[in-house]
Amino acid sequence: MRVVKKSQLVLAATALVLTSGGQAQQTAQIDFESVGRGWPLLEDVNEYEVTGATFRRTGGFFNRNSPRVFVGGTLGGEPPEGVEPLERDLFTTDDFYADREYWMDPRYYRCNSSAAIEDLWGANATGSEILGSNPPITAPWGNCETDYPRESIISPYPFETAQEHYEALMEETKRRGGPTEHTYATVPGEWSGIYTHPVRTPNNEYWYKMRYNQVPTILSLLTEDYQTRFVQEAYHHGNTNAPQWQSQYCWPEGFTRRFHEFAVWEHYIMVTPNMVQILAGVARNFITNIHVGREFNMDGAVPRLGEDVPRWYGETIGFWDGDTLITWTSNIQSWKNHSAPEHSNQMQTVEIYTPNYDEAGNFVGLNHEAVFYDPEVWVEPVRVVRNYVKQNEFDDPEATPYVYVECIQSIFPIDGYATPVSHGEVIEYKVPDMYGRPWAQIWEEYFEQDMDKPEEEDIFSFE
Repeated sequence: MRVVKKSQLVLAATALVLTSGGQAQQTAQIDFESVGRGWPLLEDVNEYEVTGATFRRTGGFFNRNSPRVFVGGTLGGEPPEGVEPLERDLFTTDDFYADREYWMDPRYYRCNSSAAIEDLWGANATGSEILGSNPPITAPWGNCETDYPRESIISPYPFETAQEHYEALMEETKRRGGPTEHTYATVPGEWSGIYTHPVRTPNNEYWYKMRYNQVPTILSLLTEDYQTRFVQEAYHHGNTNAPQWQSQYCWPEGFTRRFHEFAVWEHYIMVTPNMVQILAGVARNFITNIHVGREFNMDGAVPRLGEDVPRWYGETIGFWDGDTLITWTSNIQSWKNHSAPEHSNQMQTVEIYTPNYDEAGNFVGLNHEAVFYDPEVWVEPVRVVRNYVKQNEFDDPEATPYVYVECIQSIFPIDGYATPVSHGEVIEYKVPDMYGRPWAQIWEEYFEQDMDKPEEEDIFSFE
C-alpha cells in the first residue's frame, strides 16, 4: 500500500531536530552507538497525514472557534473513486465475528483508523454529521492510501523481553563507568517542573494515538485473540455506538492510558537521586514512581517490587546513565486504552528519558522512548517515541498547581449504552467483573446475543 506523506522527506538522523516551529518526533541525540536506545525511527509520524475520515479544526483541537475541515476520502458512505467496496463491512454487518476473512482488508473499516472510527458518532468534537443521513450505513471513508508503516512501529532492538533489554542497557552503562549515583547536588534538577499537555505539544504525533494507521496494520502486530478484541471494540465504536470508556464510568485508567493523547494533561515531574515521580491526570490521577537503584523480586508471575499482585500502573525500577534515566516497568494489571489494543498482565516496558536541548544548550524537555513487551498481545515488541516540553517551574507565579482528581460517577451503562443519571434517580445496575474485561461483558450481553462468537479456550480443560 502506497503511503501519503505531507513531505517526502524521511528523517533518518538519530538527533532530535529542534526548530522554531517545534520538535521533530525523532529519538534522542546521544553521542555513542547504543545496544538498545536512541536508534532512529524509520519514518517520522509528523510527516504523515492522519488516516481516516474526520473533521479537524484548522486552529488546533482546543481552538473551538476555528473552522473545521474534512480530512479523509468521501462522505455519505460512497467509496472513493477507484475503490471497490466489500459486500459487507464493519458498518453494514450484523456479525463481525463471521467476517474474519475480511479483517485484514482496509476496506472492511472503510479505510479508517481505529481512532477515526471511535470519533465517528461525535467524540472529540468530530461532529456526528460525519456519519451521514443513515448511520452507520452512511459512515464515511478515509483515504485508503494513507498508512504509517508497520516496520516503523516494531522495536528495532534485538531483545525478546524487557529483562533482556534492561540488563543489556545496564551492562552498557557499566562499561561506560556507570550507573551514575546522583546526589542532590548532581541530580538533573532542571527536570523538575511542569510539562505541556501532549496534545498541545508541537509536532508530538506518534503512532500509538491510533490516528495514523489502517486497522489491518495494527492487527498484523497482534496475536489472534487480541485481534478479535481489537475488532470487537472497533465494531461497537463504529456500528452500535456503544463505547465503554473507562473514564466515563470512573473505572481505573490503566497503564497504557499514559500514552493516550487526551487521557493525561500536563505532566508534573519531580526528580530526586533515588526517586523520580511523574504525576498527571484528567479523569483520574496517574502516578509513576521510578525507584532508582532498586531491583525486582523475580519470584512470582512477573518481576515485581511489592506483593505478587498486579498494579494498575505497574511497578518501576531504573538507573541513571549520566543525565539519562533508564527504566523497567512490570507487574501491570491488564486493561485497555482508547481505540488501542488491550494489554495483558504480561505487559512490561523499557522506557528511556533523555534530556532535549536547544541549539544554545538550554534544557527544553525530555525525549521519551518506550518499548512494549507483551507476548500475549504483540507478535513483536513495539516502540513509542514522543516528547515532553517543559513549560513551567513549580515556583513560577503563572504555574497552575496540580489539581487532584476525584472522579464521581454520574454515567452508567444502561441497556448497554453509557447514560447520564441524575441525582435521586433510581436505576437497576449490574456491577461488572472489573478483572474480566467489563467493557466486553456489556457488549456481549446487549449487542452480541445473535452473533457466532468463537468459543474461548478452557484453560482448565485437560482434553
